[in-house]
Formats: sequence, C-alpha cells, structure tokens
Amino acid sequence: MSILAASTSDITMTGGIGASAPRILPVDLGDIDVSTPVLVISASPQARRAPHGGLGILRTLGRLGVPVYTIDSDPRGPASYSRYLRGRFVIDLATAGPDETVEYLLEAGKRIGSRALLIPTWDDMAVLVSDHYEVLSERFAFPRQPDGLARSLASKKDMGVLARNHSIPAPNATFPATVEEVRAFAATATFPVMLKGIAGNRLLERTGKKMVVVDRPDELVRLYEEMEDPSEPNLMLQEYIPGGDDAVWMFNGYFDERSDCLVGFTGRKLRQTPVYTGSTSLGVCLRNDVVDETTRRWMKDLGYRGVLDIGYRFDARDGQYKVLDVNPRIGGTFRLFVSRNGVDVARALYLDLTGQAVPVADPIEGRKWMDERDMVSFLHYWRDDRLTVRQYVASLKGVRETIYFARDDLPPFWRACSHALAGALGGVRGSLRSAASGVRRVGKDGRVVRFGMRQQEEVDQLFESSAEDWKTVYEEKTVDG
Repeated sequence: MSILAASTSDITMTGGIGASAPRILPVDLGDIDVSTPVLVISASPQARRAPHGGLGILRTLGRLGVPVYTIDSDPRGPASYSRYLRGRFVIDLATAGPDETVEYLLEAGKRIGSRALLIPTWDDMAVLVSDHYEVLSERFAFPRQPDGLARSLASKKDMGVLARNHSIPAPNATFPATVEEVRAFAATATFPVMLKGIAGNRLLERTGKKMVVVDRPDELVRLYEEMEDPSEPNLMLQEYIPGGDDAVWMFNGYFDERSDCLVGFTGRKLRQTPVYTGSTSLGVCLRNDVVDETTRRWMKDLGYRGVLDIGYRFDARDGQYKVLDVNPRIGGTFRLFVSRNGVDVARALYLDLTGQAVPVADPIEGRKWMDERDMVSFLHYWRDDRLTVRQYVASLKGVRETIYFARDDLPPFWRACSHALAGALGGVRGSLRSAASGVRRVGKDGRVVRFGMRQQEEVDQLFESSAEDWKTVYEEKTVDG
C-alpha cells in the first residue's frame, strides 16, 4: 500500500499478538518501568532478502514486558508472528517520499496513544528520522544527532572524509563519475579491488548486491557499466584488504546525549552471507581494545548519540584496523552482543531514553550468534575448499542465539522456514524447466551436463567425502552433538 493512499481508516494495525506475553526480567536488571511503548521501523526495501527486520528488538524488549509495535511492508513476514508484537502498521515505505513517511509515522504515533520510542533499523530511515527531528519528536523519543551527521556516516564517501579528518584509518577509495575514469583507474590499479555502492542499500535494490570483488581491469570496466546508475552515480572503487572473513571486526554500542558510551561491545565475523562480501552469518563476541577505544574516541569527537553499528577490517600489511562502514542505527547482529546481566544496545537505549539507569554491561566473551542462512554459506565455503564439515561443526560450538529460532517464540521460525522452502521449491522448478528445455553446462571433469546436475553432484560429493564426520556428530552423546 502506498502511503499516498493511506488515511486514518486505511492504517492496518493488529493488536493482541503479544498483549499477554509474560514479563521475563534478567535478574540483574532489577525492577524497571516498561510502560513506554516502542515503534520499530522494521522493514527495508530489501525486506525480501532480509525479512527478519526488527525481530530481535521485538524479542529483547518484549521479554521485559515493553509494548512493541512495528511498521512493516510485509504483513506476513516472520516478525509479524512473534508473540511479543503488540501491534503492526503495514505500509510500503520504500515508495513513499520523506514528507509522506513523516506524516505516516506521526499518524502511527497517534494511533499508539502515548509518546513512544522510535527505532529505525535501516540507514535510509535513520537518516530521515534524524533530518526530521523537530517534527517527529512531538510524538516520539529518540536521540538527537548533530545536523547532517547521520547522513554523512551512512554515506561511504562522506564517512571516508570524516575518518580522514579524525585520523581514523580507512581503505583507500576513489569515486569515479564516468567509465573513462574507471578505465584510467584500472590501467594503474593493483588488483583485486572492491566495487561498492556509496549507498549500499540503493545498489542492493538495483543490482541484488552491495559490492563485488574484481580481479581484472576488463572485468572492472564491464561491471561498472552494468551496475552504475548514470542518472545518479553511486559506485566507488576501494582498496582490497587481503584476509579472510575473520579479519572483520565489529563494534556495537550506545552513546548518551553527551556522546558518552554507556554500553559497548566488540566482536569478530567468522563467516558471511553472501560469502566473502555479505553480512555476518556467524559471529563471536571478543574483546578488542583498539577497536573499542578508536570508536569511542571518534564518536565522542563527532558528538554522536544513540545506537551505533560499525565495522573494521584488520590489515595485516600495516597492522591497522581500517573502518569499512558506519551504520547510525541498531545493527542486524546486535543480539550477538549481550552482557551477563542481559543488557544489549536496544535495552540500553530504552533505559536511557526513559530516564532509567543503564547497568554496567560485562560482555560474554566467546558468545556466538548465527544467521540460519550460514548453513547455505557453508556449502559455498566447502565448494571453494575453505571449510570442511568437521571445521563447520566445531565452529558452531558456543552459538547461543540465532535470528529466527527461539524456544519462547517459535512462530517466526516456522514462518521463516516456510519462506525458505517456498524459495527452494521455486529454484527447483526453475532448474527442472531449464533441464527440460535442454540448457546444458560443463561440469568439473569437462563433461557436458544438464543444468542442475552439477549442484546435485556437489552435494553428493560433500556427504560422501564427509560421511565419517557426520557419523561422529550424530553419535556424540553431548549437548553440542
């Protein structure tokens, strides 16, 4: 539904889903006031690819007894089935202009009743909320950023300027305006290089990917011509920093109105989805003093307020941690970072903005978090000889939480499973149609095979070569097994 067609009577709001959810308090959080409602802007234009949206926020605040509402473009997405959802507003924010979006948010706030906390979960909405602070603050409470800061941090081009101005290491980057400039760059560049979107979500919506690793000059020119939007250039060329997925480090934190970090966590990526260039599919909470101190100092200098999700890559060539991107909002992996007393960045935000003390957060070293799509990523890593079954199984020890599965909130998991199954069946149907039409490919051994056979052969080979490993897993009489 376009917001242009929305009126008070058109707003879809379903209540009662989580109205009787139990109040579950971590022992050390004490007795807190949970009367202030929360509105989560949980769906992005990429919701079809990342449908979990604000599910983590629903659960972490809902378990405290906080009434949580969402604005979502998918009325049947997994988060819509959570027991902790108090009510839902359904609208396609991707097609609405800024003024219409602000109008709709205000109407949603009016329908909720009392003044609510507003939590955006994607960059465009974080920027819009920041840009319209004066109007939106009439109905909502949320951190007030210095003018233009959220927009600058969300843009990789402007963020790079801020990093250089504050002596924060960052990869070298070029921002071409024409294909001729790309050809000139390719003639002298050291490959591989990264071809990325300045606004990553806009590139994702246009091409299905946020970045690619390019190995050859001719390939760079070709991909630039295919991926760039001539009417609104959005591509950058960035130095490739060698290393595996585990060279990427994360910081999640909450900064108060004085830009003091009340809660801060660091961790490391172990795997990504899509592989090599995607978001975290398996991460571990680990202490990194350099990343922690660098981020706190930089955000204090900038006057940043609110929840922050930031990524760095360790460059073994010079021993520096180089900033990759800054998300001026809550991140999709925030539940990787939970303290021993149950505090995460969403709870810190809630407590601080409702005038309550934020407890000291002692991180749980070694805690792991997983995106269920990591199982798909594993097949790609295995095919590239980067991961064995035994290594994969060992890496899952320590996983304490995933995106969808939660014992106290199973419906979103079943809904996500049905989405995945529908997608898989669609892929199978496509493969069968291709096979029936005579489409053929060349296998690893040089034989010409029908489309779809190669994938099946790879899966068969995986299980045959790793049969003993799987047998060990199935017979292990332990919790991890």
